Amino acid sequence: MDTSKIHFRTFAKPEDIEAVRDIVTSTGFFYHFEIPVAVDLVEDGVNEGDQSDYRFIFAEVDGRTVAYSCYGHIAGTDAGYDLYWIATHNDYRGSGIGKIVLLETEKKAKELGARYIIAETSSLEKYLPTRLFYEKNGYSKDAYIADYYQPGDGKVIYVKRL
Repeated sequence: MDTSKIHFRTFAKPEDIEAVRDIVTSTGFFYHFEIPVAVDLVEDGVNEGDQSDYRFIFAEVDGRTVAYSCYGHIAGTDAGYDLYWIATHNDYRGSGIGKIVLLETEKKAKELGARYIIAETSSLEKYLPTRLFYEKNGYSKDAYIADYYQPGDGKVIYVKRL
């Protein structure tokens, strides 16, 4: 994808609520009960603005929000950040936008003082592309918790030092 066509935004707008619902639904990767969580975080960003604990990167192409990340400082750490969500609309998967959003997220987190970012994902075979995505982008697999999400579905924890 021509990166000059991508516009980044770091604040949540009311229309992002439905855009994020559409993005995460389109991926087919998230449980039905996870989608409202993604939406709730964007609603918090809209309602709380700069006072929100959640930070965002929204990627727009031709005025349409097609990918985003949600991240934030981990309470109780001096400079740890969690990558809560990163998703690209299925129409744009494989275009490189996800990597660009991840790099932009890391850049902004570092500007905020982050020393590292933690990303979590499922151990299911379906999530192999997600795990490879993190590994290809410099994240190391630092922990695994069996049966975390449900029996047979463990949590894989990745860390990237910035």
